[in-house]
Amino acid sequence: MTAIAVENLSKRFFRIQALSQIGLVVKEGEMVALIGASGSGKSTLMRHIAGLERGDAGSHIRIFGETQQRDGKFGANMRALRGKTGVIFQQFNLAARLPVITNVLVGVLGRIPAWRGTLGLFTRAEKEDAIAALSRVGIAERAWQRASTLSGGQQQRAAIARTLMQRSKILLADEPIASLDPASARRVMDALANINSSDGITVLVSLHQVEYARVYCPRTVALREGRVVYDGPSDALTDAFLTELYGAASEELVLPQRLPVKPQAAEASASTPSDVRQRQKDLIPA
Repeated sequence: MTAIAVENLSKRFFRIQALSQIGLVVKEGEMVALIGASGSGKSTLMRHIAGLERGDAGSHIRIFGETQQRDGKFGANMRALRGKTGVIFQQFNLAARLPVITNVLVGVLGRIPAWRGTLGLFTRAEKEDAIAALSRVGIAERAWQRASTLSGGQQQRAAIARTLMQRSKILLADEPIASLDPASARRVMDALANINSSDGITVLVSLHQVEYARVYCPRTVALREGRVVYDGPSDALTDAFLTELYGAASEELVLPQRLPVKPQAAEASASTPSDVRQRQKDLIPA
């Protein structure tokens, strides 16, 4: 089944043509990389797929076959489609003063009564689910710390846990590792790859460095000046081919050293289901 279908998507901001007749199809369960030099339109495309921007006339975006927007107007089922789409941003978007678990529990707000969300009244079962989500990304022991005390990589993994709580079927990650050190970047990419392979969640991740696309994503879509210039196997994106696509700008897409062919194991991968369930109980006050 098709998870994301983008047809003839164009977007102009005053005199700047940010996107030009973009066409993109992502099947359910795929993990696809979106690459491009600075200003290529990656974030703008992500925001449209997330339903945060409206395209120009003639544009059409469908999520699991339902119209999300068409001709600059959102579809009738927009709220439900947003609920199926989790978004991770470069800057984490966590409430710094709140505990990590509270930030993760924000993911349930779309399916609980508004008064409970306003008062921060979450059930024990919801808290256990939040601990399980944090276990999936390897930071369950940080659940009761303030979000501001986490490293950048840990905050990004908390944001991933929040999308798991949202029960999203699509995860859009907009340059989630751009501000991270290499070790933290690998852990975040491991977490994304794990939920893609284990849960079948469709992942579209924009990356500034193509090496991560080669290692983690079987398919890559390359943008240049708001247009798709490549859509195909990631392993075909050699340095020479990137130079053909981007010229001198290709230098910002290539890491100075190659990543190992096989990703490192995610921190939480050694936990068994019983381990995770016991951790849920242990980390929640009686």
